[in-house]
Amino acid sequence: MPGPLAAETLPAGAALGTLPQNLSPWGMFMGADIVVKAVMVGLALASVITWTVWVAKSLELLAAIRSGRALLGRIAAARSLSEAALAARASRSAIARLVDGALQEAELSDGLPADGLKERVVSRLDRIEAAAARRMTRGTGILATIGATAPFVGLFGTVWGIMNAFIGISRAQTTNLAIVAPGIAEALLATAIGLVAAIPAVVIYNVFARWIAGYRLLLGDASAEIMRHVSRDLDRSRHPQLRAAAE
Repeated sequence: MPGPLAAETLPAGAALGTLPQNLSPWGMFMGADIVVKAVMVGLALASVITWTVWVAKSLELLAAIRSGRALLGRIAAARSLSEAALAARASRSAIARLVDGALQEAELSDGLPADGLKERVVSRLDRIEAAAARRMTRGTGILATIGATAPFVGLFGTVWGIMNAFIGISRAQTTNLAIVAPGIAEALLATAIGLVAAIPAVVIYNVFARWIAGYRLLLGDASAEIMRHVSRDLDRSRHPQLRAAAE
């Protein structure tokens, strides 16, 4: 009869009842080697970190861009640097720090020749812009690290798992694919988790790079607007009749 003959042709230890039956992702994780398990857990934590950074940094960036654009409009509508400072007084945006920095430099330069005021204001604004940009990029570097290393970490888990699978073949002294297939599947799961962690990290990092570039342009526009106020104030101080006419 075909049924008993087929059962007799199976190698020792390859009977259906002795093979792992739970090949779901959780079952493969539970049946994996301790090293492969550690790789999978590490990659899962990296994926959680990626999505946490995405939520936190998205809220921070979008709020900074929205408040910065609103404040830039108010600064552009102001008629002097002091009036722009009043418009930015209640704001916590980096643009408000730009206005305060320019106003502080103008106050510190009171009584000095006006020729070097613009250079000093530009220097101070550049440093404030750089600090704001660094603050906004904080936390995004880990996304680049995860995106670059997660596939290789997953590949390490796969290589380790396949190595163990071949060791199992040697111990079982059989080439039956049913013996080695569960171990290979568990090993390949590590690569899959590595890709799941890496692909979103790379995409999110590129999105943040574009948003931060736009934020830097916004800061540059604000600095240019502030410098125009400084230039107007200098011209008014040199020509009092213009100030009287403006008032």
